[in-house]
Amino acid sequence: MTEKTPHREVQTLSMMYGTYADVLFVLFPFLVIVMQRLWDGKLEDVLLRPDLSVAAAILGGLAIGKFVLGLVTERDLGRYKERIVFFIAITLFVVLGPAIILILSIVGNQEIPGFVAFVQPVLLIVSISLYTTAISISNMLTHENAPNQVGGEANGTEPGQADVAEEAAPEPLTIPRRHNGESM
Repeated sequence: MTEKTPHREVQTLSMMYGTYADVLFVLFPFLVIVMQRLWDGKLEDVLLRPDLSVAAAILGGLAIGKFVLGLVTERDLGRYKERIVFFIAITLFVVLGPAIILILSIVGNQEIPGFVAFVQPVLLIVSISLYTTAISISNMLTHENAPNQVGGEANGTEPGQADVAEEAAPEPLTIPRRHNGESM
């Protein structure tokens, strides 16, 4: 083991805490709704209302945003681009599509089928899993491109090789700026 292993573990742990803090922040309003339904004595409505599907759709949208951030951040992904695009398609197909269909079906129908009580929590769990995966992928790609602070140790190179690694790394995506007097 090298000296950078504890730093990497701390960084991974911090990323995990930040990711789950995001998930809890998104789920907090839905927790308030659950508590209100519990207070009203209508706890069975929690699984038969569209709230869990809305939470799953929000987390699915955030996951897609993080996957796209990973694609935009790193230009030279090679064969990994298809994998990230595959995760985007999976998120659309497995989370966002079913969540939106469930939301519309639950709101539009008087009679709600019983399977909804099973599908919504599963959908929420899958969306949380895809969101955490998206955060991990995005952070791996953005931290690999971060400039070296301590002589190349951040990306595993020797201190003397830091300048070579920085020169070989592609430039990040830049947005062109308009100057005074330039029009569209």
